[in-house]
Amino acid sequence: MKAVTFLGPSKIEVMEKPKPKIEKETDVIVKVTKTTICGTDLHILAGHVPTVEEGRILGHEGVGVVEEVGSGVKNFKKGDRVLISCITSCGKCENCKQGLYAHCEEGGWILGNLIDGTQTEYVRIPYADNSLYHIPEGADEEALVMLSDILPTGFEIGVLNGKVQPGQTVAIIGAGPVGMAALLTAQFYSPAELIMVDLDDNRLEVAKKFGATKVVNSGEGNAVEKIMELTGGKGVDVAIEAVGLPVTFDICQEILKPGGRIANVGVHGQSVDLHIEKLWTLNITLTTGLVSTTSTPMLLKTVQSKKLQPEQLITHRFAFSDIMKAYDVFKNAAKEKAIKVIISND
Repeated sequence: MKAVTFLGPSKIEVMEKPKPKIEKETDVIVKVTKTTICGTDLHILAGHVPTVEEGRILGHEGVGVVEEVGSGVKNFKKGDRVLISCITSCGKCENCKQGLYAHCEEGGWILGNLIDGTQTEYVRIPYADNSLYHIPEGADEEALVMLSDILPTGFEIGVLNGKVQPGQTVAIIGAGPVGMAALLTAQFYSPAELIMVDLDDNRLEVAKKFGATKVVNSGEGNAVEKIMELTGGKGVDVAIEAVGLPVTFDICQEILKPGGRIANVGVHGQSVDLHIEKLWTLNITLTTGLVSTTSTPMLLKTVQSKKLQPEQLITHRFAFSDIMKAYDVFKNAAKEKAIKVIISND
């Protein structure tokens, strides 16, 4: 089968790889029908994720059809249409029993990281009963690809960790796919103001359509000053960091009102300065996290009911044979006006 293979920093190639086989009784082999590219894949290419070895098949998102089932799998059978979670969960270890699937002792984020991922034709899913979801009849598979990672990430690590409440002022720093996912799901809790901050005017315009009440281009002057002006000098209740750079983390530290919360979602490849000398008196809370995908069943219901329409995030579609072109488009998102890409297997 053909697969996107990591060959070291800045190097990927579509290569012929052997089709995966059942290794444990709890495994399922899924024929991938649709997948996508994540910002985390770009972090891998940048050398920010040292756990990814050369030769690894990338990707941790997608939908597909069950091809083969291990003898210990109870919830799925051949031919079932499934949503693949970016997080693998055994469901039995101490962390899983606390809902911390991200830190499953046998799983967590392993797809496209510690084991081969979804940017290919077939993928092995360990602990399938806890790591796959049935796709409802008539559901939009493209929309559901967004539920593999970005929607639960934006929701759990941004909105829920930030404890967004009705009437609050929320700033989201970064209008990429995860920032947009936080924007869409923050509206479950009716904040009074949703301020989106980014360098890209096109993404800011899209953010307005998705529900942002105000936007700030951080490349045009001092973003902190603009946000403070928009909040009457008070600052924001919640700042969601959705980029993973020191400069965007700094913005979050500067715009909090007393009692405010920073919910860090971005993948940081380098250290940041925590200005505790300014923040210690402000009663602020800082949260970090890797998504556990405990919210996926709920999000699936909101997509079914059309309360949430994640297909809005899809801007480009490619056949798998053009996946390298898809990478080029995604890496040049501002120029290409790209948010999320869909890759369909031929």
